[in-house]
Amino acid sequence: MKELSVNNFRANLKTSVEEVINNHEPLKVTRREGKEFVVISFEDWQREQETLYVLQNSSLMKQISDSIKTHNTIKGYKPTKEQLDEINSI
Repeated sequence: MKELSVNNFRANLKTSVEEVINNHEPLKVTRREGKEFVVISFEDWQREQETLYVLQNSSLMKQISDSIKTHNTIKGYKPTKEQLDEINSI
């Protein structure tokens, strides 16, 4: 993760924010006498929130675990060729 002092961040605000948004890489901003903070794009923040929601939802985690077991034992649902063609055309 890239780091900048708060003074450098302030002086290069527009460029720093554009880099965070375009590169999808958070930026750690350090302060001499205070707590550090992180700048992250809204899109990346939303993705993180969705991940946290799934990880905290025991029902979804069980569904994922069951799905992995089914996949690994090759006993899951198998779509027909027509269904696969339809899925792949999307």
